[in-house]
Amino acid sequence: MNTESTTLCVIYKSLKKPDAYIYTQEKDDFSHIPEELLKTLGQLEFVMELGLTPERKLAREDVNKVIHNLSVQGFHLQLPPPKPELM
Repeated sequence: MNTESTTLCVIYKSLKKPDAYIYTQEKDDFSHIPEELLKTLGQLEFVMELGLTPERKLAREDVNKVIHNLSVQGFHLQLPPPKPELM
């Protein structure tokens, strides 16, 4: 893995909003996340740390979008996928 192009990513899950995750670049540093968003998410629980590269696959997110959001706004918010509408 080329460490020069690796972005550190720390993932937390919301204990208030099911299937909502917040990605940051430093463990326990929520300073880049708007206060209202933190209130909405409620208590956060550490899930894991990852080294992100453009080649890495993520289960639900586009890795390039995550890397971009981390570098531009300091965090990335992953929301649950939309529920299919019933007929």
